[in-house]
Amino acid sequence: MRNESNPKVCVMGMGYIGLPTAAVIAKAGCAVHGVDVNEEVVKTIGEGRIHIEEVDLDGLVQGVVSRGLLKTSTSAAAADVFVIAVPTPFDEEKRPDIAYVLDATRAIAPVLQAGNVIILESTSPVGTTEKMRDVLAEMRPDLAMPGLSNKTPDISIAYCPERVLPGRILVELIDNDRSIGGITPRCARKALSFYKLFVRGQCITTDARSAEMTKLVENAYRDVNIAFANELSMVADTMDLNVWEIIRLANRHPRVNILQPGPGVGGHCIAVDPWFIVHGAPDETPLIRTARNVNDGKVGHVIRRAQQMIDTNKNSKIACLGLAFKANIDDFRESPALKVADELAAKYGDRISIVEPYTDSLPDSLAKHGAQLADIDDAIDNCDVFIVLVDHDIFKAIPADERVGKTVYDTRGIWE
Repeated sequence: MRNESNPKVCVMGMGYIGLPTAAVIAKAGCAVHGVDVNEEVVKTIGEGRIHIEEVDLDGLVQGVVSRGLLKTSTSAAAADVFVIAVPTPFDEEKRPDIAYVLDATRAIAPVLQAGNVIILESTSPVGTTEKMRDVLAEMRPDLAMPGLSNKTPDISIAYCPERVLPGRILVELIDNDRSIGGITPRCARKALSFYKLFVRGQCITTDARSAEMTKLVENAYRDVNIAFANELSMVADTMDLNVWEIIRLANRHPRVNILQPGPGVGGHCIAVDPWFIVHGAPDETPLIRTARNVNDGKVGHVIRRAQQMIDTNKNSKIACLGLAFKANIDDFRESPALKVADELAAKYGDRISIVEPYTDSLPDSLAKHGAQLADIDDAIDNCDVFIVLVDHDIFKAIPADERVGKTVYDTRGIWE
């Protein structure tokens, strides 16, 4: 890296992680070139505006853009450090798809120079960082790649995933610890020097494959524990028990800490990453696979119970509270709330009102069935049945006396 104290940085992907990461790096004083395939996203950021909802991100982006520290384009540019933060979805058979990662890798290959550092941040199956290296080696035979040459490599390649919570991304990008995995120890050290420019948390170096697996394990651990809570909630429904009371009492045990159930599990991390482990070792992962199936199955359980409740309230107006995958954000990726609302709208049409304070319009799948977007006060005035799907703060603020006479199915436990 030619300038370790103030490197030029190219960030590939301006989404939920890439844009905040680019803005934080720019705030540290680095000139950042942000790249996205979506021209509207590039234009929006270039004007100092944002296309996603995240606490304090709007002011930060406006500031670094106005100071000339963050510029955007649809194509990669020469830099000292390249950070790849693009989506890694799975296909219909739950197999990981790293096409976006490899496309981003190919996009930076022509502008690479000796001394560059390349860091993959996208959650990826084990071995992805090495596949990036192999693509670069094929495209740039003039550059010595780590692990493929006996001489000192020209390029350093590492893997360093984020560990952030939506709504706290800007804080946690800086304060949380980082696992930095290099293809070689030298690669890890080069990446470490970069992250120390803006990360206050502890940065721990390891190899790339271990860092890739660590990210997957973190989210699979959470998924398994949520599955226990969700399965417990379905058992409680069958036995006509209050799962929230049971969890409160059980958690008084000094060595028990049961998580809170919900309508399923969403987001691009917990709902996706465990499948990457299952794909890599299908015969050794019955627990992780079962947890995924339990959490996906909770959506169907919620839909069935909601339909039973609605069908016993003939001609009632129904309010579905929330579409996001978690509270106080606008991210609908893999959202169980959205899946439930879609099914209910398909069956009950214009009887369904959707209350989602973090959107100005409904997804097409809901609108085509006649569902209406409503604010919370209109829903309280006009709806008889409430299906609580997301624990947004505004929903928690509804007092009991405003819910008198309403039939409620609370999948989040906010009104218990």
